[in-house]
This record gives sequence, C-alpha cells and structure tokens, in this order.
Amino acid sequence: MTQIEWVRYPHLATQDHARRWLQFTANLGRAPSTIDAYGRSVEDHLRYCVKQGEDPLTLKADVVAGWIGDLRTRPNPRSAKVIHLDSGAGLANATIQLRVVATRSFYAYLVEDGLRELNPVRRGQSGRGGRRPRRGLVRRVEKAPWIPTEASWSRILTTVRAQPLRNRLMTALAYDGALRREELTQLDVEDIDPAYSLIHLRAETTKSQRAREVAYGTATGQLLMAYLNQRRARFGRVGGAVFRSESRRNFGEPLSEWTWSKVAEDIARRSKTPNLSTHTFRHLRLTDLARAEWTLDQIAQYAGHRDLDTTMKYIHLSGRELAERFQRANNGVTQARERLLASLVEA
Repeated sequence: MTQIEWVRYPHLATQDHARRWLQFTANLGRAPSTIDAYGRSVEDHLRYCVKQGEDPLTLKADVVAGWIGDLRTRPNPRSAKVIHLDSGAGLANATIQLRVVATRSFYAYLVEDGLRELNPVRRGQSGRGGRRPRRGLVRRVEKAPWIPTEASWSRILTTVRAQPLRNRLMTALAYDGALRREELTQLDVEDIDPAYSLIHLRAETTKSQRAREVAYGTATGQLLMAYLNQRRARFGRVGGAVFRSESRRNFGEPLSEWTWSKVAEDIARRSKTPNLSTHTFRHLRLTDLARAEWTLDQIAQYAGHRDLDTTMKYIHLSGRELAERFQRANNGVTQARERLLASLVEA
C-alpha cells in the first residue's frame, strides 16, 4: 500500500471517506506529485466546507460554486514570494482547474461508493454528435508557455555561470534533455550512459509513466564529468541519486524537486527574467527542436507527450509554420512587383 503523509491534509485525514479516496488514488500508481496535488486540492475544498458548515455527503452544487468563487478572489498566501500571477487577485486559472478536477474525482468516488447520488462538480461537454455543448464550472485559459528571447537566454546563462557546478549541470541537463522537474531530480547514476551521451528516463519518474531516452551535448558532458568527480570527493563512491544536497541539515541526501525550484527562482531574480521557471528549459528545448524541423512525432517522443495536441504548441511557438507561410507570400508579392517593374523597361 502506498504511504501518504496524512499530516499534510488535516481536514481530509479526519474524514474516513476522504482518506479512502486519496489512498485509493495513490494505490492506482499515480505519481507522488499528483497525489500531493490532489490531496491539497480536496483539503482546500473540505476546509471551505467546514467554514460554511456543509457536509460533503449532502451539499449541493451552489456550495461548490461558492468555493470556486472563493478561489478566484482570496488573497494568495504566497503573494509576497510569487514572481508572476495571472492577475492581481485570486489563484491562477491552472491552479483552480487542478483543484476542481481533483474535487470532481473525489465526488465521483463518493457516487461510485453509494454515498452520494449525484456529483455536484459539473463536467463540461463538447457539442459533438449533435449534443448541445455545456461549459464546465471554470473556463480554461490557454496560455502559451513563455519562451526566452535570445537576449533573455543570454542573461540567464550569464547568471547560471556564477552558480555552483551542480546547478550549472542541472540547468544544462534540463535544457538538453527537455527534462521536467521530477525527471531531473530523480536521475540515478545508472540512468546516464556517458559512452553515447544518453539518459534513460525510468517510467516511474515520468509524468506519462513511459520510459524514454534523451541526449545531452558536449558541453553538458564536460559539466557532468566535472560534477561526478566533485560528487565523489564530497560524498564518496555512492550510487543512487545523481544530485545530492550539500546543506548541513540534509548533507548527502537526494536533492528534492523543491530545491531545484528555489534554484530556478534565484536565477530568475538575478537574471531579471521573472517568467523563468524549472519548465522554461524544457519549453525552450522543444521549441528549438521544432525550429530545427524535427517532425511532430519525433518531438512528442523526445518530450514524452501522450497527446500530440500538446506537442503542437511547440510547433506554433517555434514560428516555423508562420515563417514558411510568410516566405511563400513574400516571394509571390516580390515576383509580382518585379513583373510590374519589368513593364517599365518594355515601355
């Protein structure tokens, strides 16, 4: 049975049906980060229910709507530390979407268990098959990933040069391999094949639960060799996690994904690129692959995407199709102009 840190979710932990739902979700093999996100989402919903004196087993849809309204308007507890928000008030749209999806899953479990008759968290419906489309409770805001310009990327790398060797290597690997935060921090020594400059990503560390291989370049390989030598000198000949903490409190322990997030926040602040996050390196690499004319399937395989619609974002961000259309249009216009000028010669 998958272990859950119930102390993180005090309201959820006191309700038997909520505990069983989260344990059920964890036992299905969902990633630890997904379990934590779902747990925190339903914890938030249950805390709101307690404030309103409502029972999740009997509440109506209007209570759910009130909770969503609260998410939209409440002051963000991390506002002093947040670098960028969608707006000045309320939580980000993606955060609200996540909390609604997790809470819908919780109520679906109660319905299946016979504890409720209907799910109060309405699901949106498409207009396919002649059906009338119905919007979900929260309108989805599709934001394109931020891609640094060449000037921004230069400032970022200038800042990273002043970072410790470990952080420089993590930045290089995050870009070369288009690695997610969890994939990077969970790299094992045995996952790296220096002979072919390849990294094997184990299925259990990936979002899609599919193993895949990514590559790294010459400069990254040099950083890797230097770091492994430094790692051996500081921690001895230990296997396991590649990246380890150098703090006094957790010396030698595997580096957490939250530590990598703090490193990225520090780089963002020092380089004056407030939109930078741990995911920016992945976004930039996939966009660069699109610019290098990799096919849609090749980019999807490298990124570990299940849905090609997700991969299409990087084709659009690369500007490849726009540039090609513009060039064709410009060529056509130029030829027409030349023909008109030629008529002057004939005259």
